[in-house]
Amino acid sequence: MTVSLVPALTAHGVVSRQDLPIPLVYLLVGSVAALLVSFLALVVLWREPRLDWMHAGRPLPPRVQRVLDSPALRAGLRALGLLVTAYIAVAALFGPDDDSNPTPGVVYVLFWVGVPLLSMLLGPVWRLLNPIRTIDTAVTRATGTDAEAAAWPLPHRVGHWPAALMLLAFAWMELAAPDNTSQLVLCLFFGTYLAVNLLAALAFGSRWFSRGDGFEVYSTLLGHLSCLGRRGDGQLVLRNPLAGVAGTPAVPGLSGVVCVLLGSTAYDSLGGSTWWVNVVQSGPLPATLTRTLGLVTMVALVGLLFLNACLLAGWRADLPSARLVEEFAHTLIPIVAGYVVAHYWSLLVLNGQKTISQLSDPFATGANLLGTAHLVVNPTLADPNVVSVLQVTAIVVGHVVAVVLAHDRALRLLPRRQAMAGQIPLLVLMVAFTVGGLTLLFAA
Repeated sequence: MTVSLVPALTAHGVVSRQDLPIPLVYLLVGSVAALLVSFLALVVLWREPRLDWMHAGRPLPPRVQRVLDSPALRAGLRALGLLVTAYIAVAALFGPDDDSNPTPGVVYVLFWVGVPLLSMLLGPVWRLLNPIRTIDTAVTRATGTDAEAAAWPLPHRVGHWPAALMLLAFAWMELAAPDNTSQLVLCLFFGTYLAVNLLAALAFGSRWFSRGDGFEVYSTLLGHLSCLGRRGDGQLVLRNPLAGVAGTPAVPGLSGVVCVLLGSTAYDSLGGSTWWVNVVQSGPLPATLTRTLGLVTMVALVGLLFLNACLLAGWRADLPSARLVEEFAHTLIPIVAGYVVAHYWSLLVLNGQKTISQLSDPFATGANLLGTAHLVVNPTLADPNVVSVLQVTAIVVGHVVAVVLAHDRALRLLPRRQAMAGQIPLLVLMVAFTVGGLTLLFAA
């Protein structure tokens, strides 16, 4: 069976490419693979914890490490992030509010999809590019203060909860807000985002960004999947991505971040179904409210299922429930990554190329500032069959990695006699997420 693809245009012209259903056989094969892998893991995987990010990896050659850690390279990346942001801000503020403006494509395609995928390859790149960090550093240097100094300590219990709320706010703008591609809406959101994070950094110091900046936290979490990382002694190494994810700090709010990312992506898939479109259009509530309730419900459902699975896993262990949830939260990161690749790949390939072309002419004057105005969209990497295989593969591989992570963490965290049985609720949950993701692709 061959699938085809149809374009769906939003109000302001960001073309989201909606993939038609994956073949039924792909759904069945992916679901069976998830089941087999989950329960074989209990039999064939190791019996002692092995994933040790503190010591894992082979160090890069000293010369390469010096280049990658050089102040010149880091300063150049900060300048690049600030320059690109300023370029987009000018287009958003002064460019035409129509289909020709690249701002929506930059925000919803190159930034929201491209940066996380780049982080999976190279590590947490947004930390180096983050223009708000750069502005904060400039302000503290200009005032003669220490960027790491804080007027108030940031309580540990705050953790990543601010980041989870910021990501939920962005997901609401993307998936539920009216006129979400208009320049006014985008400028209001990012203007508020800039102000909130700068004020928080002034209050709590630059450590705020790694804890509370939603986009930096997102990039960092997916960056743990990169083969390039740092081990405990600070050296840059090439490592097993499993070890990188296993080293994710189990801070409060980590579960909130991954549940927002997983739930919002699942809702985005649901939002393209005929059934949900009919609910939104014919229901008694305003469309925006219906979409908002759908988004919040999906995120809450993911969170509730994960919470119950963790409680069942540690039922007889003498561990606080809050610790259990955060200790196992990193196991959902590969599933988030699989969902992102499966759901957004064709959007990135097609609309990403279109956006790069538009960036050369942000004011629709016929200019070719970057030399990309005449770029022709190449659909090769978005071939329907390629997309179908990639979607199923991404979700199943994400599931496999999550199962291995859950197995290793259970061995490390739970009593020996309970470790094997304690994994079962988490494995069942991961199978449900995998089959659910495949079903949403099939029912699109």
